Amino acid sequence: MSRLGDILLRGNLITKEQLNQAMDEHKRTGKSLGYTLAKLGYLDENNLINFLARHYGVQPIDLRQVDIDPEVIQIVPEKIVKRYKLIPVNRAGSTLIVAMADPSNISAIDDLKFATGYNVEVMVASESAIEEAITRYYEQDATSMLDDMLMDIEEEVEFDGGGEETVNVLDLEKASEEAPVIRLVNYILLNAIKKGASDIHIEPYEKFFRVRFRIDGVLHEELRPPIRLKNAITSRLKIMSSLDIAERRLPQDGRIKLKIGKGREMDFRVSVLPTLFGEKVVLRLLDKSNLQLDMTKLGFEVDQLELFQTAIHQPYGMILVTGPTGSGKTTTLYSALSELNREDVNISTAEDPVEFNLPGINQVQIHEDIGLDFAAALRSFLRQDPDIIMVGEIRDYETAEIAVKAALTGHLVLSTLHTNDAPSTVNRLLNMGVEPFLVTASVNLILAQRLARRICSKCKVPVEVPPETLKELGVPEDEIENFPTVHKGAGCPACNNTGYKGRVALYEVMWLYDDLKDLIIEGASAAELKAAAIKLGMKTLRMSGINKVKEGVTTIEEVLRVTAAD
Repeated sequence: MSRLGDILLRGNLITKEQLNQAMDEHKRTGKSLGYTLAKLGYLDENNLINFLARHYGVQPIDLRQVDIDPEVIQIVPEKIVKRYKLIPVNRAGSTLIVAMADPSNISAIDDLKFATGYNVEVMVASESAIEEAITRYYEQDATSMLDDMLMDIEEEVEFDGGGEETVNVLDLEKASEEAPVIRLVNYILLNAIKKGASDIHIEPYEKFFRVRFRIDGVLHEELRPPIRLKNAITSRLKIMSSLDIAERRLPQDGRIKLKIGKGREMDFRVSVLPTLFGEKVVLRLLDKSNLQLDMTKLGFEVDQLELFQTAIHQPYGMILVTGPTGSGKTTTLYSALSELNREDVNISTAEDPVEFNLPGINQVQIHEDIGLDFAAALRSFLRQDPDIIMVGEIRDYETAEIAVKAALTGHLVLSTLHTNDAPSTVNRLLNMGVEPFLVTASVNLILAQRLARRICSKCKVPVEVPPETLKELGVPEDEIENFPTVHKGAGCPACNNTGYKGRVALYEVMWLYDDLKDLIIEGASAAELKAAAIKLGMKTLRMSGINKVKEGVTTIEEVLRVTAAD
């Protein structure tokens, strides 16, 4: 039993059962016991702070009512502040006054004395208030560093970004190698990693130049560097991606590998596109450490997961995953391959691009410019004695035809298509030229998906929802009266005041039962297939979203944003 738990039990602030539940949650999330007890509603944060202050003989402090001198903040390094959840509050001679969530942490106090050379006097504050103060004071410090960096760039970099046709390649290279430009580009890349962005957009316009991050599927403006630096920044990124800085009229694609700390690498997929006012650069962040390969944690409902797992364990046939770009199709396919990846199975994939390296799987990068397209890769796979084949995307009749033949001749084929929902995928294949009887004979299951933002767990609050809104969402009238409490995020530093943190997948899983196959042969429309599939038990994307609202995972606004009405 933890020290804090023992103290709180003896003080009769919590029961043994509450402590056991909090300890289980604490082990699962890694959050402190005090924070977990407050989050579970077993203990009021103010009562906890006052109790700890009396127990340890220290003063409590409300950090939300205090303005801390920047000179005091500079005394303690950021890594110590974040490691021990503490914040320097004041200084009196050779004594540094520090607010801590756990005043009994002797090792934190010793490390602080060693790092600063000050004697340490401890006060006690809530962990949530300390985290807010760390964000407020240390993020502000990062912002002022950025301002200084931009000022350095203005002073040091002599580069004229105007006159597109007269730009000298040597000038471009020289400007991109200037220390302030390098620091600014590194700042953009590292800040995107820190904020959990999935994409970075670096965009030139006629009168301004901006950097936006896509966080949890939504773009946010991050900063606006001086417009005259657009060519220097673009050239720096091209050099890092091993691209041709002299070629400014054609699109280019490359890759950046960045080492962060010990043993962690981040890949950036780089795409450069010439636009009216310069080259737009989009970087996709590929973080293998965040790749979720556990299917049970992707967002599947129990019955949907059972169907999907049954399909991927079939000896042959085709599984199609559909949805727009950025809807998580690759993650779903990778999670399936990860489950199927065994020593006695030969798995080959054709991808454009290969996003993550999966040990034990033969991954092929598509190069259409030299004739290695999906169809060519598929033909080669069939000569390589495969058991399971993954095709990154079916784009044309030739690829579809070979994939169908592979599925009919004893191979399990997984692939993606860009369609709005599962039933319309059938029509897409038919429009490509695949015969209806081949579709019904080869396809086992079609899965459509979208990504919705999760409600931030730190600022989650219940909200009142009028019946009209639930009706608009598509909730059946007989369920509206007893609909569970709906939640939203109020906004806090942890979620950048958006109310959302992370994403969850919404799925529509359509098994091709015999009744559906008969309809396909008869030439039924997508709407008729959808109606029949729903009668057979299929949950649509909107239904899946409604279930996530019921569970308190996402909001009504998110479900309306990413799914269409049934």
